[in-house]
Amino acid sequence: MEIIEHAINAHCEGVMVEPVGGSTVGVLVLAGSSGRVETDRCLLFARTGMTALSIRWFGGEGQPAGICEIPLEIFSTAIDLLRAKGVERIGVLGVSKGAEAALLLAIHDPRVAAVVALSPTSVVWANVGPGSDGKTYPYRSSWTRREEPVPFVSYDDRWAPTEAQGEPTAYRTLYERSRQTFDEAARQAVIPIEQSTAEILLVAGGDDEMWPSMVFAQELASRRASAGRTAKVISAAAAGHRPRLPGEGPAASSHRFRYGGTAAADADLGAKAWPDIVGVLAGPVVLGS
Repeated sequence: MEIIEHAINAHCEGVMVEPVGGSTVGVLVLAGSSGRVETDRCLLFARTGMTALSIRWFGGEGQPAGICEIPLEIFSTAIDLLRAKGVERIGVLGVSKGAEAALLLAIHDPRVAAVVALSPTSVVWANVGPGSDGKTYPYRSSWTRREEPVPFVSYDDRWAPTEAQGEPTAYRTLYERSRQTFDEAARQAVIPIEQSTAEILLVAGGDDEMWPSMVFAQELASRRASAGRTAKVISAAAAGHRPRLPGEGPAASSHRFRYGGTAAADADLGAKAWPDIVGVLAGPVVLGS
């Protein structure tokens, strides 16, 4: 299949990739805390017949340097770009902090028909890095809606990594401890995914060392079930924080973070989830081959 790649610069940096002739199915692809524009991942979806868009939603010109009080409206603006291309069915795929955004967007923007959340969270967390004012502290929400902060869980600053100095750090216990320390805030910061009419697919690894995404995924699915709605969970005990989709190589290694899993386990989880990922994003529409 021939595909067309467009650079965009409407409110933020990004790339749109579409099949020749366009598509009525589109997916907004959101990176996690890397902040990158996911060009290669967009190409994967374009090859299935979808129009795929990825944007830089922090760290770019005129944006906060960190994930701090990011307006959820920036993602709705990205949906506008897809709709302007003739896309009728909108899906959002996000990983980690991008999954957090995707789940919130599905609640607040009824145009979202499907969400694929890779390594999700079930609550909203405090900022990761500085806001527009250049300050990281005091902690603030990662997100705003209508210029109001979304309720969030702070980090427990008494936590300290157990790894030797200079070794990559696993942050899972920070999130687990912070949620216990700020229990009341955590109840207020729950992502109310049961309110969304979108189809929800959750993909998580049991060996995730960044945060307990499998536990979070199960909590999200439980909340959906309590409201008479479903959310499918696809998991693998040996996979980590960064599942890899078919056609993607292993994720780059890091000297700062321990993500868990192995290259093989992460690829296996992505391959296991791939048919469901394409299926939930495409919905009842038959895509080109």
